[in-house]
Amino acid sequence: MRIITFILILTSFNISSDEVNDPFEELNRKTFEFNEKLDSTILRPTAEVYSKFPPKVKTGVTNFFNNLEEIDTSVNQLLQGKPKKALNDMTRFIINSTIGIAGLFDVASKMGLERHEEDFGQTLAVWGVPEGPYIMLPFLGPSTLRDTASLPVSSFLSVPFHMTDTDANIALKSIDALETRERLLEVESLISGDKYSFVKDAYNQSMDYEIKDGIDVKDDFVDDMDDFLIDQ
Repeated sequence: MRIITFILILTSFNISSDEVNDPFEELNRKTFEFNEKLDSTILRPTAEVYSKFPPKVKTGVTNFFNNLEEIDTSVNQLLQGKPKKALNDMTRFIINSTIGIAGLFDVASKMGLERHEEDFGQTLAVWGVPEGPYIMLPFLGPSTLRDTASLPVSSFLSVPFHMTDTDANIALKSIDALETRERLLEVESLISGDKYSFVKDAYNQSMDYEIKDGIDVKDDFVDDMDDFLIDQ
């Protein structure tokens, strides 16, 4: 799970739910309820325990998983016609994987190399592929038909996919999910009204923001949330 997706689902206050193409709302709501039960019984309690870990430990874990995403981001930067950003992000990966000790320390940012997040779903959007209907996926959460179709490619570009040790692969994905959920604890109180509609609308807005790289998209709350995340 990408942190930007699950943090930014909390950042929409100004768009209405009828702007989102949701022909499968009945099924989506049932899936949402399933995910909510899973979250309340397993993910949230575990995340609350993890939240009590020392801040430096949590920062190191976040940096580690951010570093694993750099390859995916670099490839998609190239596919989107952004070679300079691709070079920037691959350089980040090399520096943080070596000097930063497997990515535990974000040395590259201190050197002025800005971090980006790109995936194949965003690449398809840049190529002009329509987003299709909104889909609530079991375990994974909000998505669209376009983003769901991009998952196999994004999975292939992820580092854990190529690990031969199944236990290590599962462990990495579990810790990644835990780290993601813990970072939502402090901002989930922002949700108001019908939670399903809020998440749907916010996901739509946040993906639009990501696809456009924040260009011509003014959202002070998103900017504030980015500052919040960077400071953690």
